[in-house]
Amino acid sequence: MKKIKYLLIILSIAFESLNAQMNVADFENLTLSSESYWDGSDLSGTHNNSMFTTIFSSGDYNFSNTYDTTWGTASGYWSSGWVYSNMTDSSTSGFTNQYSAKAGGGSTTGLTGTNYAIGKPNSTIVFNNPDGLGINITNSTYAANSMRDGDAFAKKFTNADQDYFKLHIYGHYNGSISDSTEFYLADFTHADSTLDYIVTNWQYVELLPGPYDSVSFDLSSSDVGAFGMNTPAYFCIDNVGFYPLSTVEISENKFSVYPNPSSNFVNLKSLENNDEYMISIFDIFGKEIIHNLKNPKQIDISSYDKGQYVMKIETKDGIINERLLKI
Repeated sequence: MKKIKYLLIILSIAFESLNAQMNVADFENLTLSSESYWDGSDLSGTHNNSMFTTIFSSGDYNFSNTYDTTWGTASGYWSSGWVYSNMTDSSTSGFTNQYSAKAGGGSTTGLTGTNYAIGKPNSTIVFNNPDGLGINITNSTYAANSMRDGDAFAKKFTNADQDYFKLHIYGHYNGSISDSTEFYLADFTHADSTLDYIVTNWQYVELLPGPYDSVSFDLSSSDVGAFGMNTPAYFCIDNVGFYPLSTVEISENKFSVYPNPSSNFVNLKSLENNDEYMISIFDIFGKEIIHNLKNPKQIDISSYDKGQYVMKIETKDGIINERLLKI
């Protein structure tokens, strides 16, 4: 019978040793003064006409930055790829604060540190060694405040207009896309407008176990004008890496978990008659939300915060860890 490996949920304390083990890109190896950023404006990159391209690395991953001086060095700007930052300004609106994360600094989900990276559409992460992908994501302050309030270029997000800001993530291997997922950086499309949100903290997102040799990112928004997307095209990432400490092998299709994603109820069905099981659910920080619920047929997740969770299903044959998305 075909076998599949599942990721085991681990508590946040275990991540401390994982950094060295898995070569996670936490960007802490990149030197920055307090409250500063690097965007390529030092022109340290490889020069090609007016473009300066730099590859910087963290952990087992490589990130490209392009700085454009077409209009002169004094008018140069970060045109594509990634920058890294430790800016903590989560309040100031506008383009002058384009290098800050709305979460107010780097992610502390499992790994500690101050640095993080900011990406633009069509940014790519290249892996030194093919692997899976887990990543922390949040909005930039510039994008979040623009959606919250509107500005000279972009509208304030409303439920009436069914607004959204979405990050598209594509896992590549040997030149082909082998998995993809979407993450809403803002979602005002709910029938109940009280559920609308703009992401302001770090959220954990993952692709299937892979392997991948690169991952690319794109952005889309409901706010589009004659020249393309009006919403500031920025997103922030941290702790790039895949976190399997241990796995077990179990039979594929032993359980059915549906619907997934879900906004209210998740149904569970064992595909083997009389098979007893225990359910636990963990959030992205490793906090156990449900502990050893015996043989449930349905679980109410309507009160959960939106985001990703891990459902641990224990049977006499082993453990299944199922990614669960609350929308």
